[in-house]
Amino acid sequence: MSDLISVHDAHLRNLRHVDVELPRNALVAVTGVSGSGKSSLAFGTIHGEAQRRYLESVAPFARRLIAGAVDPKVARIEGLPPTVALEQNRAGGGARSTVGTFSTVSNSVRLLYSRCGYYPAELRDRVGRLDSDHFSPNTAAGMCPTCQGTGTVHAPTEQSMVPDPSLSIDEGAIAAWPGAWLGKNFHDILVTLGYRTDLPWHELPQTERDWILFTDDKPVVTVHPVRGADQIQRTYDGTWRSVSVYLRETLAATGSESTRRRVLSFMDHAVCPDCGGRRLTPDALQITYRGYPVDELNALSLETLRELLEQGSDTTEDAADAATEAERLLLDQVLPTLTAAVDLGLGHLSLDRPATTLSAGEMQRLRLASQLHSGLFGVVYVLDEPSAGLHPTERTAVRELMDRFLDAGNSVILVEHDMALVADADHVIDVGPGAGELGGEVLWSGPVAGLAAQDTPTGRALAASFPTLKGAPRPATDSVPVRATARTLDVDATLGLGQFTAVTGISGSGKSTLVSQVLPGILEDTGLRALLITQQPIGRTPRSTLATYTGLFDRVRKLFADTDEAKRRGWTVSRFSYNVTQGRCPTCNGEGTIEVELVFLPGSYTTCPDCHGARYNPETLEVTWHGYTVAEILDLTVAEARDVFTEEPQIAAALQALHAVGLDYLRLGQGAPELSGGEAQRIKLATELQRSGKTRRRTPTVHLLDEPTTGLHPADVDLLVTELHRLVDAGDSVVVVEHDLRVVAQADRVIDLGPGAGADGGRIIADGTPAEVAATDTATGRALAASSG
Repeated sequence: MSDLISVHDAHLRNLRHVDVELPRNALVAVTGVSGSGKSSLAFGTIHGEAQRRYLESVAPFARRLIAGAVDPKVARIEGLPPTVALEQNRAGGGARSTVGTFSTVSNSVRLLYSRCGYYPAELRDRVGRLDSDHFSPNTAAGMCPTCQGTGTVHAPTEQSMVPDPSLSIDEGAIAAWPGAWLGKNFHDILVTLGYRTDLPWHELPQTERDWILFTDDKPVVTVHPVRGADQIQRTYDGTWRSVSVYLRETLAATGSESTRRRVLSFMDHAVCPDCGGRRLTPDALQITYRGYPVDELNALSLETLRELLEQGSDTTEDAADAATEAERLLLDQVLPTLTAAVDLGLGHLSLDRPATTLSAGEMQRLRLASQLHSGLFGVVYVLDEPSAGLHPTERTAVRELMDRFLDAGNSVILVEHDMALVADADHVIDVGPGAGELGGEVLWSGPVAGLAAQDTPTGRALAASFPTLKGAPRPATDSVPVRATARTLDVDATLGLGQFTAVTGISGSGKSTLVSQVLPGILEDTGLRALLITQQPIGRTPRSTLATYTGLFDRVRKLFADTDEAKRRGWTVSRFSYNVTQGRCPTCNGEGTIEVELVFLPGSYTTCPDCHGARYNPETLEVTWHGYTVAEILDLTVAEARDVFTEEPQIAAALQALHAVGLDYLRLGQGAPELSGGEAQRIKLATELQRSGKTRRRTPTVHLLDEPTTGLHPADVDLLVTELHRLVDAGDSVVVVEHDLRVVAQADRVIDLGPGAGADGGRIIADGTPAEVAATDTATGRALAASSG
């Protein structure tokens, strides 16, 4: 097989019929400004083609099921081995998924308890040895039967279901009832059964209240509903369910997280009385390994757990040889993964940490650590910015891990913005020159040294000198005392207002806890307006888009409704909403895509076969504004739309704000599932910039951001930082959690947390201007000093 992977005529998304070759068994960096086409080449084309070939090998009925879900849009790729893609996303399994289950370390830990744990004599005589399933709260064998392995019991009470007993049922006393038709149905059944619904709840007899809330009876009655004069009056047979029965049945059956949250809000919650919140059966909790029951061992930080497991065998001298050998084999599986996780800045996590609380960067590095024992040979690992969320001093571990993949006979393709990692690659492919329609070309493919000599955004970034460390900060206009002992934090300081403050420190040192959890409350208690801008998605389905979130689509729909053709047809702005039945495509219900459920692969979205992504029905698309249909407007990039809407001030202002934070390449109709956490955060920031541009607030705002440069090319970082400084110049304050030293170097003040992670962090170890912090012997100080020369 050739030593090269040859891509011919790649034209996915904005790629311009690209031909490119890259070496195998090497570290290849793919670079370019945000939206230039890097991910389209690495993930969409190269990994997409490998995935398509795999899918061709499955049964025909399965291929039909996923038809169209994978289309790399490339003529051919030669020399392509199988690929493993580790992308930046937060998909971490279900609500019970943890660091341990996600990394598969928990499997080995449970086997350690089953085969090598210490069993009390009484238990050993009674049950022998427990299977590994007995040590998982997610299995029938292991979960506490009272709380089903959650550690918490949920019980509806009269107070939780009827929070205001002064109201009558007609006035909404039973807050736990569902809305819409089902809630009306329950009400009508009660009326039919003869219950008074017009009296205040507390005036009803206790026996009636108890029956309404708690009975297990389910009588069926003929209901004669009272409706409006213009509504159809139809009798029907209705089945009564008490309020508590409705809540319990809904909680057990629902697959909707929002419904689950709503139902739980009408229940009282308490620690399980049987397991004490430990989630497991009494038998499993009696067994120890290295002196710890399994729930306590799972709660240790990964760094502490690694130290514990490195302390030698736990088996006694009279233990069977089989148990000793089992322990050795299991530890050989666990310890390399734990070591890699710690080296990648994840030492502060624990095995029982819910996967849903991890950042996208943490999730990807956890996947990387768990790949060490996959035993794969000859594959291509395609990675998406594994340096995201890492302190500069921790990024050497990423390169060392890449070397381990290469030494095992694999190849690595790295989509990356960190110029230190790019500079260390064997081969670099630079995509650009711009974003969206202005990108999609291969500007360079070859050695890194050659790219540094090119006049491209990446070439200039590689050759650029580090900015001068700021030594003369803006003076603070005021200050706010900050005292916090939340979680691992132990902070007693002041926050300067009217300044740009960077909060730094190694992974797990407490930065996000301070900025995202502690500061908002402190600032609001002092009467200040705190605006926390996170990387949480702007929505969870394609129905939430860039255009709808920023509000500019409201104005776009009004423009279409004001056209002569729309007026002739009697159409209003609602006709041009893809959320309204009259205008939207009936096949995809206005989403433009259809979710494909795959049994053997993660589900994905595929383009609607009828509207082809347009979202609207053909009749709606017959109306145009300046030659564009509403679907064609949604398909414009921000950069293209800026040219189209130059005469529409409100829309132009929103587009200018998006341009200012480096989002020119996004399409107006880009759905939430397609956006990274960094993109979602910058959309929120742009929306706030737009609002601040409309009216000058009397109360200055403190903007709190958690790693806003995630996913940004250095050229885009410069744009973003300029906008953040503009906010400060206008009288606001900005506090950012940041690892990008170029941003830290331009801050007015640096607050460095540490010295370690988890329980070893949470303290201020350096505080001052960037130049002052660079003079300290801390991880951030040393990194700043080394970068600035």
